[in-house]
Formats: sequence, structure tokens, C-alpha cells
Amino acid sequence: MPMMDILRDCWKLLLVLFLGNVVMALEVPLDPKILEGLPQPPTITHQSPKDYIVDPRENIIIHCEAKGKPHPRFSWTRNGIHFDIDKEPKVTMKGHSGTLTIDISGGEKVEAYEGVYQCTARNEHGTAVSNNIVIRQSRSPLWSKERIKPIIVQQGVSLVLQCRPPAGLPPPIIFWMDNNFQRLPQSQRVSQGLNGDLYFSNVMTEDSRSDYICYARFPHTQTIQQKQPITVHVLNMDAINETMAAYFNDTDLFGDAPAEERSPSFLVPTGSTSSKLVLRGQVLELECIADGLPTPELSWSKISGELPTKRAFYLNFQKTLRIVNVSEADAGEYRCKAKNRLGSVHHTIRVTVKAAPYWIDAPRNLVLAPLEMGVLTCRAGGNPKPIISWSINGDPIENAPPDSSRKVEDDTIIFTDVQTGSSAVYQCNASNEYGYLLSNVFVNVLAEPPRVLTPLNKVYQVIMNKPALLDCASFGSPLPVVTWYKNSRTGVLVGDPFVFYENGTLEIPVAQASNNGKYTCVATNTFGISENHVYLEVKEPTRILKQPEYKVVQRNRDVVFECKVKHDPSLVPTTTWLKDDGELPDHERFIVNPDSLTIIKVTENDEGTYTCITNTTLDQDSASAQLTVVEAPPTPAVIYEQPDAPTDLELTDHGARSVQLTWTPGDEHNSPIKKFLIQYEDALHDRGTWHNLTEVPGTKTTAHLKLSPYVHYSFRVMALNDVGYSLPSQPSHQYKTNPAAPDENPSEVNGTGTEHNNLVISWKPLTSLQSNAPGLQYKVMWRQKDVDKDWTSVTVANVSKFVVAGTPTFVPYEIKVQALNKYGHGPKPAVVVGYSGEDLPVAAPEKVRVVVQNSTLAEVYWEPVPPNTLRGKLKGYKVYYWKERNLHKHNGHGHSHPMEQQTLNFTGNRSHGKLPGLHPYSLYMVNIRVYNGRGEGPPSNNHQFETPEGVPGRPAYLKVTESNLDSLTLEWGPPHEKNGRLTGYTLQYQSVNNTNEFSQLEEVSVPANETSITLHNLKYSTRYKFYFSAKTHRGSGPRITEEFATIMDAGLPASPHPLSPTSQYLHPPHHKEQPVSPVFGNVSSSVGEDGALITWVYWGPEKHIYVEYIVENSDEDWQKEMVNGSQFHVLKSLKEGLAYKVRVVAKGHTDHTVHRSEELLVTVPAMASRQVDIATQGWFIGLMCAIALLILVLLIVCFIKRNKGGKYPVKEKEDAHADPEIQPMKDDDITFGEYSDNEDHKPLKGSRTPSSGTVKRDESDDSLVDYGEGGDGQFNEDGSFIGQYSGKTERDTVQGHESSEAPSPINAMNSFV
Repeated sequence: MPMMDILRDCWKLLLVLFLGNVVMALEVPLDPKILEGLPQPPTITHQSPKDYIVDPRENIIIHCEAKGKPHPRFSWTRNGIHFDIDKEPKVTMKGHSGTLTIDISGGEKVEAYEGVYQCTARNEHGTAVSNNIVIRQSRSPLWSKERIKPIIVQQGVSLVLQCRPPAGLPPPIIFWMDNNFQRLPQSQRVSQGLNGDLYFSNVMTEDSRSDYICYARFPHTQTIQQKQPITVHVLNMDAINETMAAYFNDTDLFGDAPAEERSPSFLVPTGSTSSKLVLRGQVLELECIADGLPTPELSWSKISGELPTKRAFYLNFQKTLRIVNVSEADAGEYRCKAKNRLGSVHHTIRVTVKAAPYWIDAPRNLVLAPLEMGVLTCRAGGNPKPIISWSINGDPIENAPPDSSRKVEDDTIIFTDVQTGSSAVYQCNASNEYGYLLSNVFVNVLAEPPRVLTPLNKVYQVIMNKPALLDCASFGSPLPVVTWYKNSRTGVLVGDPFVFYENGTLEIPVAQASNNGKYTCVATNTFGISENHVYLEVKEPTRILKQPEYKVVQRNRDVVFECKVKHDPSLVPTTTWLKDDGELPDHERFIVNPDSLTIIKVTENDEGTYTCITNTTLDQDSASAQLTVVEAPPTPAVIYEQPDAPTDLELTDHGARSVQLTWTPGDEHNSPIKKFLIQYEDALHDRGTWHNLTEVPGTKTTAHLKLSPYVHYSFRVMALNDVGYSLPSQPSHQYKTNPAAPDENPSEVNGTGTEHNNLVISWKPLTSLQSNAPGLQYKVMWRQKDVDKDWTSVTVANVSKFVVAGTPTFVPYEIKVQALNKYGHGPKPAVVVGYSGEDLPVAAPEKVRVVVQNSTLAEVYWEPVPPNTLRGKLKGYKVYYWKERNLHKHNGHGHSHPMEQQTLNFTGNRSHGKLPGLHPYSLYMVNIRVYNGRGEGPPSNNHQFETPEGVPGRPAYLKVTESNLDSLTLEWGPPHEKNGRLTGYTLQYQSVNNTNEFSQLEEVSVPANETSITLHNLKYSTRYKFYFSAKTHRGSGPRITEEFATIMDAGLPASPHPLSPTSQYLHPPHHKEQPVSPVFGNVSSSVGEDGALITWVYWGPEKHIYVEYIVENSDEDWQKEMVNGSQFHVLKSLKEGLAYKVRVVAKGHTDHTVHRSEELLVTVPAMASRQVDIATQGWFIGLMCAIALLILVLLIVCFIKRNKGGKYPVKEKEDAHADPEIQPMKDDDITFGEYSDNEDHKPLKGSRTPSSGTVKRDESDDSLVDYGEGGDGQFNEDGSFIGQYSGKTERDTVQGHESSEAPSPINAMNSFV
């Protein structure tokens, strides 16, 4: 490379590094008042994915959101041409947004709106564009109709059952099941390949079956397609020989050996080598399926290196090798080896890893002041290497007018001497043959004079000797320079004792009275000046001068605790008394005065510790004393008091860091001194505050004291006996120690990040006593662990943290903090490991699935996100779930009221969790997010699941609406919480006599659609206790209990019309909303061969008379037949063996029911069918003759071939299974009722409708009943499920035609994939 090129590259690198440091200083504050006045180019904040597959059943919503000042205007292009929204009646744009909604609810075809869309957001400062959003319709094409011949194979050979589903968008998910929706068992011998085919390494006789069914589930439309069942017959030669030997004199026709054992060979892939291309970050799946007998075992290895143990997984009984999050290091040759006892074979797969573009250094927005310099960098990786292209405001940068302040260097744009008005949005596009990245970044040139953001004339109050912090937050472009003045602008504040921070804050480490006054901060840049005034008030500390003293008081005497306080005159103190750290007893004997506490006539309960606490708005002080209550002595007691203060303090044996202290004890007052407490005052750093130094036994009067450097010591001594401490002695003479280097380093050293690109190193500063000398500083050292060899260091003072900027996201750093002063460094510091700042996770959990345990509990599973996408310390996973709606048919999507979203946190690296407290018989939605210390990552795709039925709640009420001499009419309300489909009610009752004894319990079952019942043949004037509960398929719910009584005397009602022997009046007929009209009378029925004859008498004026009927206990609609002016009608459409409710209604001109009769129960008896002797039928005799002739011809052919010496099969075994399109389901296979060929091609939808089928649940855990709560369904002729279930089996008819609402089988399908 020429020298000039090397110099140019070096200059470019240095310029970029320099500019990076320059432009990082200007940040726009988040203050809304500031943001309102600042112009800003547009920024795309939300957009739809690049590849957007839409559901043809729902409206198309294409998102495009942006922000800017002023707010951006939006426009769209479609296939590169302007998309005029105003000319598209079905397309609307959301207000203040670019989001499009395409309404296809009127039957419009989605294909008409497919294409490539791009959103543009512009204002006067620039133009931002979205990605190219490709809109495609999801497709689930029908399976081509075919008739599959039975497959006959010899035992031991290999076999492949092809699935070959129709191509869909996105591709379907394949799985194999049988007719009973049981998953076909798979093993090392039998397994499903990645292409969906079912592979047998060798077949066995138990593989013979007629229901190998391949299913394809299309995820977007939730449609399941079914291939025609495949029949497989595995021939066992021994069994065939034994069968045919009787016809041919025990001659062995076929031999008795199955297929011979053989060494392995590969069914998939073919040949000895193959190749595979995979993209970086995707999942690599390599597959080898072998043929052989015995069944081969497979193993995998990488020829050119080691397999990544943490990212490699073996699936499908070692036949599939999966490597997640593929990187370039995974390229190379992989070998799969199949082995059995007869030999082995291997196949080599050459894997090539390419990469779509990915960001190495994504460009970031740039805010500059006029004449400043800056740089935009757009670095992307990929294989092949991406091509970088720049645009400005949506147009290629090469087409833009020349700009001398802008220079494009490949992936970098360098700005110099930018001018006001040159703000723009730049687009960086990195693309190769596998994809592209598009990033919008703006360059915002702001010329803003300084603004001081701190409130004007703010008053700061601090306690003396405490630090004071005065704020001066400011903003401007360029960044203002802040200068501080005191009282006037004649002198600038610089140096000790002041500390100045980059954000403009002024710190006074040790505030004194001399620091009181007015402070002025001035912010200056090239466009102006701004100033602000604040005030500092230094207050005297609050101190308790006269502390409460230890008291020993006789019972029933008074006691006084003193608490005299000194405080700053401008502060108002508040004094509070506590007893044993709790509130004082609320009793009049406790009298609180401003400077004392008096307790009148003390008792033993008053013993304890009393604490005086004095608070101001800035500080507080407290002191405590013990109260002991004693009995009055019979004789004068010895007076026990605190000892007198020690005297005559003297310092001897002066050393650099030690001194000898001696004293003379005071009077003990009849209580021996137990110990002496030695305290010191540091007049240099903390004048007026006494600290405990050491204690010595009461028998000693001297102590050897260890001292610290650079302290002005004064000592005092206090004596302690059983009564309490003495007053302090007079202070000793002052003793000064010389300065020295620090003896220790700061403690609590810690390294964490507050932003994704910084490291905040913090520590607990040394106290003034620990500094050992003036000029205390800290040497902060750091390096990236396992990356950097050399330490980076900086020396700071008067701070307790340091921010390292520009760090990678969440990487470990080694940290050291060492103390130093003017006399040297502290000891060698310990190394602490910290981490730079975290960022939000970028990946969402995948493969979310839910296993419903019962009606109120479900367990959710997910695949943890890859560690490299966490970008921080894993805290756990958050599961968000909410109830979308319940599953009752009257609560459809149009009336759904989703419940409030609930959240469960699962800490740690979890992959599953339980969701308790669910509502039975409801549809739920769930998504999962991973979170770290910074926050949550993106949510996974919403996954829906359904909870099964539960037992219902308590009925709403039970009351009596009519009471007679021997009957009661009860009315009830259904449960508020049905928790499923109500199947009926259970009413139990028993009489109660005057001694509260109960009679035998009677029980009545009531249909679910009734709300009242009349109980006859009761005892008059008798009290009855009723127990009433609702029930679903899961059982009965809690009971409601009431007591009612029959009346003592009443006229017995007479029945005006006798009841027919074949009919009876139903109870309950009492429906409050439609009372029975008296215009109908003598309603009766009789059943004959022609139907059911219904007769009545009608006195009303209406001419439109109808007979309505419905199957008993059915929730279907009433059927009606019109009557032609007569008062009788024959119902010919009633089915045999069923019971019907029948009523006569009169309707007005608006088809509204005006009157209706009582309901009759009409039972149509089952008619015995005429028996036909099949043996006498001509067609049967002809069929038998044809079969006999066919067998005779077959035997002759076999005999001729045998005489020629060959051994051939007599006849291939025919498929015993007829075409499933014309074969009715067997009685035991009642899951789908009878199959009908009259339906159109209908894919399975996620709907549910009433069905009367009943599903038996077998022992398999994988049955459809387990996953979908049982249910009925049918297959269409293309193999898909039909959305409506209405078939009834003969068994249903016999059992009373009970109606049930079963969930769709689609949940069972989803659970397998």
C-alpha cells in the first residue's frame, strides 16, 4: 500500500476518534419545556416487519409511526409508485400517524393489496423512510384429491410413507396421527423426517394398519389439512405358508425366511456427500435416516473441528443434528455415521455459512452547533460483505446538491463547519444478496443560546460541617460554560474549598457560617449568556444539652426526665418521647412539657427505656435513659447514684500514633465503678463532636491509646456503675498527630452501568479521620477483563464515583480504587469485578406452548432466549396473560370483554411456569418476555389456549312463586359463573317436622333450559327444605339451600280437560317473560303411523296459528308448521324413538307471538323394522356364486405356477378399508359421526358450534380428548376439518339427544406441533 494511502487512513481514523469525543458532549435535555421549542427532523419510531404475512380473514394494518418537531406528514409508495390514499375507499390512514388500515370485511380480495409498501415521514427539517414492507397473503391450499393404493411389503424391508403436503405461506407443520387422533408412535426404527415423510428403517408385523394419516397445519389461518389414510400390510411368510399348505399338500410356496439382515444404507440423504447453506444467526438442521436390519444407530461428528456443545442438540432419536444461533465458526464438514452389527456407513455434509447484513456500529443521531464538526458511522458485517449506500432525505446522496461541509468516505460521513439550516435525515443502507439493513439518522444543527434550568432564587439550607450542593443545570448549543460567583460578579469561585462538576453543580464539602450568602451561576456560549441566583443558608446543628438521666424510683412516686435542646433560631424543633422505641402510653399520668417528661405515680409497668428525639427539617438528635421502679424500703435505703466525673486527666508517653492517658476516679456513690469510657474530639475535622474511642475496666485508671495521623485530639473520660454513666470529665490538653500516607483504601468499591455504554465506578469515601493528611485523592483504575492487559487510570478528588464512557454493553471489568494524599499512596488495592451497563434484551422467547392442567391451572413452556441476546444479567421471564373471552356461544368475538392483563414473574433461567387462578371454560392469550437489570425485551407472539369446563357456581337465587295446599312452584336464576355448558339442575328436598326431624330425601333432575318447576303431591301445611345446584359435564357445583312451606288451606284447582294417555303437561311451564294465555284449551296429542296428531280449542281472534316442536332437552331452535284454519294438525317429521315438546302459538301481523298454549310432551315410539331374510335375496345368492368362482380360478392359477417350480404369492391382500369418503364411521369411532361427501372444500377454522356427539376418552395421554376437551367433528372430502359439528350417532339418539358444545379439535393438533 502506498505511503499516502496509509497516512490518509490514519488521518481519517484520528479525525473520527476526535469528532466522536467532540459531539458526545451535546445532549438534549428531557425537559418538556425545552423540547417544545427545539426543532427536530423526523424519526421512525414504529413500523411493520419487512416480510408481513397477513390473515385473509382480518383487516390489513400496516404500521408507520414517527416523531419530530413539527410533527411529520406521512405518505406511502406501493411497488415504487406513489400510493394515493384518497383514491382508495377501503384504505384509511390513522390521524397524526402514518398507519394504514385496509378494510377487507366487505369481501375484498387480499391479493389486490399485495405488494411492496414504503412509508415516508417528512417535515421542514428532513425526511425519514421506513423499510420496504412486503405484504403477502397467507395461503393454505387444498390437498390434491387422490386414491392411495394399499402398500404391501415384506417384513424387515425399509419403507417410506410420503406426505408431500401442498405448499403454503408460511409452510405447513407436518405430523402423523391415526383415525383416533392418537399420535403415531415413533422410535429409532420409525420416525418422521424434516420433509414430513414417515421413514421405516425396517418394517415389522405390528406396523400393519390402515390409518397412517399425514396432517398439515397452516399456522396463520389455523387450518389443518388431512391426507387420505394410507394402508400398510406387512407380510409374514410363515403365516402365509401355513394358510396355503392345506390346499397344496403341505407344500412350502414362499419359503419361511423374512427379509435378510443387512448393513446400513442411507434413505436420506442420498450419495456419500451433500451440501447445506445456512445463514448466520439461524438454526442449522442436518438429517440422516438410515435403512438396515437390525435398526442402525446414528452418531454425528464434525470433521473440521469440535461440535459446539452448548448450541448443538440431537433430535429425532439422533437422526437430526440441530445447531442454534449459527456463526461463521460452524462452517465445515459434518459426518453422520449409521452402524449395526453387520457394518457401518457414513455420509459427509459440507456446511457453508453466509450472513445477511448485521450492525457492527449502527449510526446514531447527531446534534451539532453551527461551525462544529461531527461524524456519522455506518458499519455493518455480512457474508458477502455488505454494500453501503447513503441517502439524504430519502434520495441517493450522490443526487443531492454539493455540500462542502459534508464528505462521504465509504461507511462514514464527516461534517465540518456545519451551518444553520443544514439539518437533514440520512439513510444508511447495508445490503447483500441475503438481505438489507436500513437506518434513519438525523443531523440536527441547533443554534441555541444558554438557558439555566435550575429554578430562580432557590434557597439551599444545610447543617454546619455538612456538604452543600448548589445546582446550575443549563442547556445551549454549543454547550454552555458555567461560572460561579458569590454575592457579586466581581470574583470567580475557583479551587479549594469548592468542587465544580461537569453538569454545573457547585459543592462546598464542609459548609461553614462564612459560606452563607447569594451565589450566581452564569452560563455562556457563542450565542448568549444566562444567569441564575441561588442562596445558601448554613444552620447550627440541633443538640440535646441536658440529656435524660438514669432513674431509680419507688413505686407511686413521680419522676421527671429532662431534655433541653439547643437549635438554630430559624428552625422550629419538634420533640417526641418514646418508651422502649414505641409510643408513650396514652394515659394522663404521662405529661409532656417542652423540655421534660413527667410520669405521675409510677408503677412497675412504667419501667423501660425513655428516649427524647428532637427533629428539625434538616437534622435531629436523640438521647435515652432507663427507668427502674422499686418498692419502698421498710428502713432508710442506701442512696445509689451515678459516680462523679473523673478528674486530673494527663497525657504521657507521647508517640507518633499513640499516647498514655491517666485520670483520677470520682466518688462511686455506693455503687462500684464497672468501667471507664474514653471519648475523643477532633478539633481539626469535626469540632464539637465526641466519639467513643475505647473502654477499660473500672479497676484501671490509665489507658494506652492508639491514634490516627493528622488529627487534633482532645480526650475525656466517663465512669459507669449500676446506676448509670457519670458526667464527662473536663477535656484533656490537645494532642496533635503528624500527617501520613493513607492506611487504607476506600471500601464498597463497585462497578455497574447506568447506560448501555458506560461503567460507573463507585466507592465509599474515606472519612476525614481516615485521610491521614490533606489533599486526599483517589486513583481509579480499570480494564476489561480477559481483554485488556494494561490498566487505564484517572485521579479524582472530592467525589465518590467516576463514569467510564464508551464501553461495550454488559462486559466484565476489573476495578481498583486506591487512596493517596500529599504524603503518599495507600496500600495496594484489591481487584473488584464489575460490569458495564445493560441494554434491553433483543430477542423474545420462542416455541411458546401451553399445557392446560385443569379448568383453573395451566402450565406454560417456552424456549429460553440465546444468552447473546440478553445484553445484561438475566433476571427472569415475565408471563403476561389475560382472558380474551369465555367460550359460551352467546359470547362471540363481537361481545368479548378482555380482562385486565395479569403478570407472573419467574426469576432465573426458567423455561416453564404455572398460571393459577384461571377462569374455567375461557379463551386466554399469553405472551412471554425476558428481562434483565435494564428492563424487558420484546414480547413473544401471542399464544392462545382454552381452559376446560369446571363445576358451575351457586345458582343466583331460589324462591317460591306459587304456594298451594299440596304443591309449590319454585323459580331460580342460573349461576352467575356457569364455568361451562349447563347440563341441568339437581333439586333435592325433604320435609321437616316440628322437632326438626327430616324425612327421606327426594331428588329431581331438571333440564338446563328451565327456570321453574312445580312440585305436586306435597303435604299441606308442611315445611320443606330444598337443596338446589347446577351441574356441567364436570359435575355439580355448590348448593343453595332454602326452606318453604305449603299453605294450610286453599281451594283445589280443577283440571278442565283430561290428559291424553300419550301426553302430559310439562312442569315447569312458568316463564315469566311469556305467561300462558287462556285462549288455548284442551290441547292434546296422539301418535299413529302417519305422525303425531295435535288437537286444541282456540278462542282468540288471530288467524296465524302454528304448531311448534323441539326435541326435549335440546338447545336448538323451535321448529314450526303452519295450520290452515283448523284446530288440529298432524306432525309427520317427528323421528322415532325421540321425545318432543310441542306447543300451539298464535302470532300477529308482525310475526310476534301473541298467545301460546301449554307445552305437551309427545313421545314417538321406535317402530320395529321388518326383518328380511338375506339368504333368500337374489343379489346375495349371485354374489356368493361370484366369490366361489373367483376363488376356484385363483387356486387353479396358483397350482399351475407351482408345477413350473416358482414360488409366487397367490394373491395380494386387498385393502380391508374402503374409501373413507363413502364409509360411515364405526359405532366405536363416534368422534366425527357419519362422513358426508356433499360438503364443499372447507379448511378447519378455529370456530366452535353445538354438537351432540359424545367422545369416549381412552387411556392415551396424547388423545384429542385430553387436549381439546373431547368434541365432535367431520372431515371434508379434501381432508380438512369442517367448522360446524352437527352429526348425531345412533347411540346419541338412544341416550336422549343431549346437546353439548365441544371445543374444536384444532387445539389437539396444535399441541402436537
